[in-house]
Amino acid sequence: MSCGERGGGTVQDSVRNEVLRRLRFVEGHLEGVRRMIEKDEYCVDILKQTHAVRKAIEKVEVIMLEGHLRTCVVEGMRDGRQDQVVSELMDLYAQANR
Repeated sequence: MSCGERGGGTVQDSVRNEVLRRLRFVEGHLEGVRRMIEKDEYCVDILKQTHAVRKAIEKVEVIMLEGHLRTCVVEGMRDGRQDQVVSELMDLYAQANR
């Protein structure tokens, strides 16, 4: 994962590996939820599992955001692209609060 044309480096290997590990967990968990639905299991049990999936995805987002702040944002500020960096963060904040 990289900052690409928006300026700069890549996400640290440790962040990438952690995100991929957590996404594999989410994929497995979603497969389990699908099986629960196919087996017509109790709705409350399914909802508890979908909640766990949402929380796992939120954790992925936190890890990604921290990686972005530590790499792309720092580099963007250093390279004089403050307006672009702030605009991207404000857009992200607005999207998260819809």
